[in-house]
Amino acid sequence: MTDDAPTQPFIYEGLDPLPESKSTIEEVSDAVKGAASRVSDAIETGRKPGMPLSILSNIAREAPLGSLLVAFLLGVAVARRR
Repeated sequence: MTDDAPTQPFIYEGLDPLPESKSTIEEVSDAVKGAASRVSDAIETGRKPGMPLSILSNIAREAPLGSLLVAFLLGVAVARRR
């Protein structure tokens, strides 16, 4: 017989390691990357055939001067309201 008592198993106390903190610049950078990704996805979705951006680009391609006139008139109308 030995006097050595068996060691107790490791007891988990529920303490998780602290996550690494990010600097403010890294957090802002991640937010900007996420926003740019969402905007890019929305633009790609809008460019699919039959979607509004696809229709607008086709109209501008077929009649560039007419499109310029419409854009100018919309700009004037918006400017007068302010």
